[in-house]
Amino acid sequence: MKNAVLQKELTDLLNDRFTTSESVLINFSKGEDAYDPVNPQAVVFPNSNEELSKVLKICNEHGTPVVPYGTGTSLEGHAVGNSKGITVSLEKFDKILSVNAEDFDCRVQANVSREQLNEDLKDKGVFFPIDPGANAALGGMAACSASGTMAVKYGTMRTVVMGLTVILANGEIITTGTRAKKSSAGYNLTNLFVGSEGTLGIITEVQLKLSPIPESIMSAVCQFPNLESAVLTAQEIIQYGASVARIELLNKDQIEISIKYSNLENLEPLPTLFYEFHGSENSNKESIEIVEEISKSHNGSDFTWAATIEERNKIWKARHNVYYSVKAQGSDVRVYATDVCVPISNLVECIQFAEKELQGTGLKAPMVGHVGDGNFHSIILYDPNDKEKQKLIREYSDNLIAKALELEGTITGEHGIGLQKKHYLLKEHPDNLPVMKSIKRSMDPNNIMNPGKIFDIN
Repeated sequence: MKNAVLQKELTDLLNDRFTTSESVLINFSKGEDAYDPVNPQAVVFPNSNEELSKVLKICNEHGTPVVPYGTGTSLEGHAVGNSKGITVSLEKFDKILSVNAEDFDCRVQANVSREQLNEDLKDKGVFFPIDPGANAALGGMAACSASGTMAVKYGTMRTVVMGLTVILANGEIITTGTRAKKSSAGYNLTNLFVGSEGTLGIITEVQLKLSPIPESIMSAVCQFPNLESAVLTAQEIIQYGASVARIELLNKDQIEISIKYSNLENLEPLPTLFYEFHGSENSNKESIEIVEEISKSHNGSDFTWAATIEERNKIWKARHNVYYSVKAQGSDVRVYATDVCVPISNLVECIQFAEKELQGTGLKAPMVGHVGDGNFHSIILYDPNDKEKQKLIREYSDNLIAKALELEGTITGEHGIGLQKKHYLLKEHPDNLPVMKSIKRSMDPNNIMNPGKIFDIN
């Protein structure tokens, strides 16, 4: 490490939980994105708020960049290392601190994963519904404002995070929010940090809303002759007001991959909707009748029902494994994943545009969407040595972003900005960006917190 004084101070504080081992640096050099890895100068493993506070205070005094790292499942370059800085691993922040089932809330440390939390909650009559495809850490999910397949019914991280513990750049420890269901006490600092991607501070604890486990959960699969029919079905279901917990779209290319990767039986390579219904048996019955009628009006197939919990879990595991199923198509290929979100009434037009843009490019681009809330993802396979194909991907991404903004949508529904979408953020929020930078400068004047992510400070 180049800064010997910094190294000594951090070693004195952390002992063997400070490392410059090459193998460790490589492991913390990036997330699951398509970026080339960047090794940090060192990786540190603090085990408490107080210890992390001291780490950040030391780094701030030396002007040393800091990159927070949870499970590393980000897709837009959030966790790419800084060659002049250190990476802070949060792996020791892995405890469920409290569960208040009677009030439907809990508090967890940042590196508790959604699966870990739900395993702990399963006998308490409550669950945590936000489920991005990866088994991500809840602190990272808050930092990137993640959502997932059940946003149509249960919302996103921005709607379920009640409060946070955050370590600021100068080492100050703050706690935002309360366990109360509402508050009008000043600025909403909780929402300031949700989606901040580690650029304002490091989230170490998260207070979360929970939901009651539904009396009845039913899942079904329906296939359609073309993509337009499937998307129109989803749009009409939402506009009708039918009660569904999830509506997930897999286009022809993606379902073909998922059939093989996840061993899905009795399905054809056709555009497919995955449905799930949460409620009482009577309310689910009513919702299913409506959804079946709408699906059939758009030439949807008969529903294939998950008759058992095991079958239901298999369906949704296949959906959650979409990104990994695409990555598994070849060891010599990379995956470019992007997402946009538009008002539900504009979803058909946006997806049709995406499909048309891809025609004639030669790009293999499986598509998956949380179509119940207007959000979809293109997952594009490419050869990292094929510069021409990479140019086509950039052109496709540029055009898709422009279309989403034209349709009054957003450049990212749930992936965040990271490194990949910085130049698009200016297109969406030209008036807001100077304010964001002003907040960043006031809270992190030395620009040590995940610098270069979301935007650049000039």
